[in-house]
Amino acid sequence: QVQLVESGGGSVQSGGSLRLSCAYSVRPYCMAWFRQAPGDEREGVALMDSVGRSRDAESVKGRFTISLDSAKNTLYLLMNNLRSNDTSMYYCSGRETGCNWHSPDFPYWGQGTQVTVSS
Repeated sequence: QVQLVESGGGSVQSGGSLRLSCAYSVRPYCMAWFRQAPGDEREGVALMDSVGRSRDAESVKGRFTISLDSAKNTLYLLMNNLRSNDTSMYYCSGRETGCNWHSPDFPYWGQGTQVTVSS
């Protein structure tokens, strides 16, 4: 059974940085970070498959970095140069087949961690 637990969210000023962590019990084939603000659709942020291939959304490219430490069973999202429109609830997710942004194909989700960026 895959269990995902996020941590590391918080409040930061525009231009600041945060690192989100997602502790997993069993590593799925594909792991991803999504975010969702109130009233908005869930948006894919970054994903990584089991061989380390990763992809970032255009909105975060060059600012966010996804990484994984298999020794610690933890997925990370390093977020630099944060902007007010990055404010959202961030979710860690996993799936066993394929690796794309289609959130309904992800059966495993964490509880989310809030990121708030003030200008």
